[in-house]
Amino acid sequence: MNERITVDAGVCHGKPCITGTRIMVSNILNLLAHGASVDEVLEGYPRLTREDVHAALAYAEAVIEDEEVILTAV
Repeated sequence: MNERITVDAGVCHGKPCITGTRIMVSNILNLLAHGASVDEVLEGYPRLTREDVHAALAYAEAVIEDEEVILTAV
């Protein structure tokens, strides 16, 4: 896992966060998914760096890459 992302059961109910913050990866992804630019994310979360935002995207990509899809007949 990227050193910029932490998963700790005692922080944000174990949701992946940017290390040293309580900023959840899902919050960053939600903003980006709804059209915010990286610069807008950084304005909203001044503690973040551009590398943190990229780490959140890389984390999401890794989770999806490892996902197993089971197709069922309908």
